[in-house]
Amino acid sequence: MNLALNTDAATLSPIALFLQADWVVKLVMLGLLFASIWTWAIILTFLFRLGGVRKSIDRFEKEYRAADDIDAFYRMRGDGETAAARVFSAGVAEWRRSTKRKPVDREGTRERLGTVMGAAVANEIDQLADRLNILATVGSVAPFVGLFGTVWGIMRSFTAIAGEQSTSLAVVAPGIAEALFATAIGLFAAIPAVIAYNRYSHRINGIEARLNRFADGFHTTLSRQLDSGQ
Repeated sequence: MNLALNTDAATLSPIALFLQADWVVKLVMLGLLFASIWTWAIILTFLFRLGGVRKSIDRFEKEYRAADDIDAFYRMRGDGETAAARVFSAGVAEWRRSTKRKPVDREGTRERLGTVMGAAVANEIDQLADRLNILATVGSVAPFVGLFGTVWGIMRSFTAIAGEQSTSLAVVAPGIAEALFATAIGLFAAIPAVIAYNRYSHRINGIEARLNRFADGFHTTLSRQLDSGQ
């Protein structure tokens, strides 16, 4: 009795379920497994990447607030490879172009500064959110792919019933187990993808808000210089 139970358990192990599945279900399982591995790679990449971006913004803003001279700070940090530094550099570059000729068009300069720094922020967020759509795609598609494998496995079970002319559990269990296993893999890929997508979208929105606040503050500083005629 115990030997039979152990044999059944081994037959229904994940590896055995994959090996005894037909080629369609195997393709579904392999595709979902690849999607799961890809999802976790993206999740880990974003985990370290977003943490590094937030720290770099903190450091840049702290140094910016401590600086007394914008030109000196630009020479020191303007070529930095961080999101905040690139937004800052875009603003300084436009400021120099717009104030090079006299008289200075103050309203036009303000408008161009806002446009240029807004575009710089949008570009940073686009680069930061790259591949985030993959998480959304996996989260929405993987359950349906798993469901396809489930339907196919159940169809095989009904075919086995017709072929054996028996409704014995031994006849239908393999096909149903394969079907449910495909569903499980689909959920294993989809659930982390959905959770990570929502979490990282929220964090990216927070980073975008911080960059916009920095751009607005820098825009205000430059506007004061325009008003003072500097």
